[in-house]
Amino acid sequence: MKTAVFAEPGKMVVQELPKPTIKNPTDAVLKIVRACVCGSDLWWYRGISKRTLNSPVGHEAIGIVESVGSAVTNVQPGDFVIAPFTHGCGHCAACLAGFDGDCLNPTDDEIVGYQSGYLRFKQADWALVKIPGQPADYTDDQLNDLLTLSDVMATGYHAAKSAEVKAGDTVVVMGDGAVGLCGVLSAQLLGAKRIIAMSRHADRQALAKAFGATDIIAERGDDAVERVQALTDGAGADAVLECVGTELSVDTAVKVGRPGAVVGRVGVPQKAEMNTNNLFWKNIGLRGGIASVTTDDRAVLLDAVLKGEIHPGRVFTKRFTLDQIQAAYEAMDQREAIKSLLVISD
Repeated sequence: MKTAVFAEPGKMVVQELPKPTIKNPTDAVLKIVRACVCGSDLWWYRGISKRTLNSPVGHEAIGIVESVGSAVTNVQPGDFVIAPFTHGCGHCAACLAGFDGDCLNPTDDEIVGYQSGYLRFKQADWALVKIPGQPADYTDDQLNDLLTLSDVMATGYHAAKSAEVKAGDTVVVMGDGAVGLCGVLSAQLLGAKRIIAMSRHADRQALAKAFGATDIIAERGDDAVERVQALTDGAGADAVLECVGTELSVDTAVKVGRPGAVVGRVGVPQKAEMNTNNLFWKNIGLRGGIASVTTDDRAVLLDAVLKGEIHPGRVFTKRFTLDQIQAAYEAMDQREAIKSLLVISD
């Protein structure tokens, strides 16, 4: 089967690898319909973080169940499913508390790649999210909406939920990548009255507004803080969604919150240390981390997509085949695409 493989920083290749098989009773093998490139993939693609060379890649997909292990009863061959990047067991303390991204029952350490013809999915009985019907029942745009529920929309929603966004709130969203844009959409879904999006790029600004942003700020650092203060009559935001992970972004997120605000942090941290003193002096809360994909898909997001209440698939601005994997990564690396879609099969 064709599989995207990380050859070296800046270089992706497609290799023919053996089709996966069931190894554990909790596995399922999926035929991938659509996958995509994540902003977090760019860290190792650019050589900023380390990844095993010649390893399969990708962690977002939708597909059809082809086979299941003996312990899998909630899905069966032929089911159309969302394959989250999380593999929650569904019965540990973390999963039961709604934090399946931090499942306490680790899977085996084999690297599996979602940017492939087939995928061995671990903890399949609970973690997979069943979609009604079959891919042919949905439009192209709907399939893209469903694909975002494997990570990017769920991660943006996790930022909003972690920040405790509620109806009538003023929300600041740090980051105009796909996660930040889905954070804007999530704040709108949760009833925020004012959504201030931090963005420097015209195409992303336009999509942020389409997703519900009421204001756009292009400045960074202290200049951005001043703009937020001006827009909120000096009060600051009720909730802040930090969807970047840089030291500057986290620092700004804390500074733009009003006293008692909560920062929902989902940007992958790029520095181990941070100054927590500013949290103390303003009674700012800091929450967030790995998204609860299965939990939130089942509780809110799948239904919102099926009802047409949200259209997060609009973050896919360029599409590619698996054979075009190098171009798909280059498009995101060079900011020619907000998010690259990979159409794998019908």
